[in-house]
Amino acid sequence: MITTDFVPGSPCWLDLGVPDVRAAAAFYGAVLGWDYESMGEGEDAEGGMFRKDGRIVAGLGRLTEEGARPAWMVYYSVTDADAATRAVESAGGTVRVAPTDLDDWGRMAQYSDPLGGQFAVWQPGRSKGVELVDEPGSLCWTELYTSDAAAAKEFYGGVLGWQFGDMELPDGGGTYSLITPAGLPEERMHGGLMELPAQDLTLADGRPYWHPVFAVTDCDAAVAAVTGNGGRVQMGPEDAEGVGRLALCLDPSGADFVVLTPSGP
Repeated sequence: MITTDFVPGSPCWLDLGVPDVRAAAAFYGAVLGWDYESMGEGEDAEGGMFRKDGRIVAGLGRLTEEGARPAWMVYYSVTDADAATRAVESAGGTVRVAPTDLDDWGRMAQYSDPLGGQFAVWQPGRSKGVELVDEPGSLCWTELYTSDAAAAKEFYGGVLGWQFGDMELPDGGGTYSLITPAGLPEERMHGGLMELPAQDLTLADGRPYWHPVFAVTDCDAAVAAVTGNGGRVQMGPEDAEGVGRLALCLDPSGADFVVLTPSGP
């Protein structure tokens, strides 16, 4: 489970880059019940915050990087963004955004893993991260699709200290690797990674990609809201034993995310 104590290596923040901020705010408001708080004035505001029941759940910004696809960026908590950057470079990754202070809120950096999967880190200052997780309308899991699971484990294990536990999916569906921060028990696992052929990673032109999983009270209702507001469904809704009912969705700009109604205790 994801919690808001944000130990090193745990997901602590996420933001969405899209070409149309207003359209994205309306879409996620309809699907996840989020309220949007603009950080600027007027229709040309570059971005802001999503809130659920008054608590911050994600950020939203205008996509400005040339050639970049609309996507969610997941940030993982670190004690030292500069040390994380050195670890990324030593492990064969690429620095996309060098460590940068955001006033006194914290220090961030963005990277690509050796196969091109994009992720980020956050060194907390005044802000530790999002204010609501693991409840309906908030982040409850993170997931990496990659063409080389072994290489991903080596890289992220070295950079973020993650522990991995493998489980075989039913009906020959492959191996799913569960991710837990260093030194914590399995009940604190926060994500997973799965190996897929490069030709199946079409959203990122064959490169790996991370996406968030959002908890919802009713997966089918959330899917209806997705399709009713200009989004698409790539997979599901379907039941996953011991996990819940889920669907892999795309927002109107093409950014991918999962909605999940978790299984009961």
